[in-house]
Parts: sequence; C-alpha cells; structure tokens
Amino acid sequence: MRDSGWRTWPPRLPDQPIFYPVTTQSYAEKIARDWNSVLPAPDDLGFVTRFEITPDMAARYPVQQAGGREHEELWVPAENLGAFNQGIVGQIELVGAFRNKVVLPLDAVKTLVEAA
Repeated sequence: MRDSGWRTWPPRLPDQPIFYPVTTQSYAEKIARDWNSVLPAPDDLGFVTRFEITPDMAARYPVQQAGGREHEELWVPAENLGAFNQGIVGQIELVGAFRNKVVLPLDAVKTLVEAA
C-alpha cells in the first residue's frame, strides 16, 4: 500500500479469493485486535484502516452480513481488486494498530510502516 502512495490494496494471496473491507471502525478494530494481533510473530500485528470508495463502486458490492448485525462487509472477488482500487477516493488511512490485543501508539506505527 505504501508503494502505491496509500491509494491501492495489494493483490490477494493465493489462499485469499475475496477481499473483505468492513463497513465500521468498531468491526475493523475487533478483527485487528481479536484475530490478527494474536497470530504468531511476525504476523502479530492488526491494522485498522479507513478509506472511501465512489458511489458507483459501492453499488457494485452490496453490504453483506458476516454473522451478527454489526459484522458488515463488502465481498470483492480477488480478480476484481484492481477495478475496486480504481474506485478508492483519496488515500487509505492507517487509523489504528494492535499487537497481542494491546493498542499501539499510532504515531510510532506510522513511522515504522513508512520506514519498512
């Protein structure tokens, strides 16, 4: 993402056939904190991002419920991610980070991410 100027999502990995952007910050924090930040190192970081998409792009991918009412996300097939990226308005913003379920200082995380 950094290499694109924070304007596109990278291609999905072979075992990731769908890109699942979520619709609320609280759901994004839950995923980052409770699922991603507890993985074995070096994958023990959970990031929360925020971005906007055009109304036309939003219409292509209706909101889906993944479990509870608060678990709303878009389901973008991996082969459509390039087109989806073209519908991003502005930049993808890093708004939170977790390690082992603990909130990390955002300024420090942004510095590390930019330096990587």
